[in-house]
Amino acid sequence: MRLISWNVNGLRSVANKGFQEWFMKEKPEILCLQETKAWDEQLGKDVRDIDGYQFFISRPARKGYSGVATYSSMPPRHIGYGFSPRFDDEGRVCITRFDEFTLLNVYFPNGKASEERLRYKMDFYEEFLTYCKGLLEQGERLVVCGDVNTAHKEIDLARPKENSVISGFLPEEREWIDRFLDIGFIDSLRYFDDRPHLYTWWSMRSGARARNVGWRIDYFLVSENLRGNMVSAGIMPDVMGSDHCPIYLDLSF
Repeated sequence: MRLISWNVNGLRSVANKGFQEWFMKEKPEILCLQETKAWDEQLGKDVRDIDGYQFFISRPARKGYSGVATYSSMPPRHIGYGFSPRFDDEGRVCITRFDEFTLLNVYFPNGKASEERLRYKMDFYEEFLTYCKGLLEQGERLVVCGDVNTAHKEIDLARPKENSVISGFLPEEREWIDRFLDIGFIDSLRYFDDRPHLYTWWSMRSGARARNVGWRIDYFLVSENLRGNMVSAGIMPDVMGSDHCPIYLDLSF
């Protein structure tokens, strides 16, 4: 079973750049998108109704902002949107529950805009950790995927020293990832691949992508009770259309 996650930086935008053809070529069992920036009624039928898939979209209160969407070829037994009334108006979470596991498709906040947004990001982090810890304590098997908006370690970005005081690589943001893993999660890519220069986001300025001056800020985080079901994980840097590239996780049940 293949799961793919991709911050598309606008679903309507990527739909005009070969998204549907790429999707039909890959045919993952589940595709999770972040930063969709659209309500469902703003999307064409060719995006909403892809043959063989159910489509679920978490719409933000504000049009053209945030949002996540999940395509699934397997019918979930439950769909949920959000995890906390404080944060749910930005449409950042879609939860699909299957017999084998629960999938949380999440677009975590960016903290670069202001001190206020950094506080919002850290509050989101803390409440999400508490929420996931509760699910683990109930025995759930979890896959968390999406744009976490933080590079974990120095290996995860091209220029760690220059960015050590910038949101996305601040000590408190990186420490949160440590704590999230410590409650019972595995960084799936690093479980299989410890090579440097594996990035998922590049600035659109200065030809950063062509030079591979990037950050790894997109993740599949898998609960420890699914360790034996993980087959492989990786990134797909050759897929264009966004300032992020897709990532994938293969599971076996």
